[in-house]
Amino acid sequence: MIALSIENSSAMRYTFLQKGTEMIKAREKSLKGYTFIDLFAGIGGFRIALESLGAKCVYSNEWDKEAQKTYSENFGEIPDGDITKVDEKNIPDHDILCAGFPCQAFSISGKQRGFEDSRGTLFFDVARIVREKKPKVVFMENVKNFAVHDNGRTLSVVEATMKELGYSFFQRVLNSVNYGVPQKRERIYMVCFRNDLNIKDFEYPKAIKLTRHVEDVLLDDEDLVKNLYVDRPDTYYSNTKDDEYSSKPIRLGTINKGGQGERIYSPKGIAVTLSAYGGGVFAKTGGYLVNGRPRKLHPRECARIMGYPDSYIVSKKANQAYKQFGNSVVIDVLQYIAIEIGKKLKNG
Repeated sequence: MIALSIENSSAMRYTFLQKGTEMIKAREKSLKGYTFIDLFAGIGGFRIALESLGAKCVYSNEWDKEAQKTYSENFGEIPDGDITKVDEKNIPDHDILCAGFPCQAFSISGKQRGFEDSRGTLFFDVARIVREKKPKVVFMENVKNFAVHDNGRTLSVVEATMKELGYSFFQRVLNSVNYGVPQKRERIYMVCFRNDLNIKDFEYPKAIKLTRHVEDVLLDDEDLVKNLYVDRPDTYYSNTKDDEYSSKPIRLGTINKGGQGERIYSPKGIAVTLSAYGGGVFAKTGGYLVNGRPRKLHPRECARIMGYPDSYIVSKKANQAYKQFGNSVVIDVLQYIAIEIGKKLKNG
């Protein structure tokens, strides 16, 4: 059993306001006075990002029971369940719809018939809510491959659907490492403005210099991570040097055959993409050489690498915590994009 409590750890100093200039920007409260809903909410990454900018959440929805529990512990409310059974008319009016919806195959996406093509997928549930509530902004996130899924037809259907519903459509694949986060995590971010707002363009946030690396998110208390170390005779190291910091993962060695979840990296680089699934001794986080021994990351370290503050309550079930952060959005990137959304709403 992995101990998740770090209340007595000096690592509690790691909080939002100490993450650098990006957090100073987040304090602009550029979304003050706006409301939003949190669909496919997971454990609340979108909510933290938008609330940090002054927006108010008026509705949340998440079907996974364990994620619901974590969400409830942190926000004091249990999200609605199965979104396919929710009557869109009963959802509160809102200014911004947030959705990190799962990527599902669009069975007839090749015909590119917009809204009609999206029926039967979870994106349809986003679309029907948009059609009913007509928010000012729709802000969506998905895996990088969503941009090329089904030879680009899936993304084309989403774009056609949003335009048919009366919205502009902007999309960009961004890597979290370009926004101060020491993790390689590429995701597509889609931003749509209601046409009557007359917003003709949207600039995604510019990249910033990376100043943090894996070593900056590690816990100080060795008692909390002692069960995460892996000492095996089939551990092999290369001659790779890690005497300089890098904005890429620095691979130092392997365990066993070196498959996914069996690779060892330097804490002077960035983390590999956190995953909700996968095997190997370092499953879901990758392995890192810490104090001369390889180990996987602690759930709290995963939380930090996704932008969650240390005040965030992590699931007490380690397997669920890893899954939840592996499925999560990166809060920092959402904040940067949401700041730009706020500027557009203000200036038109």
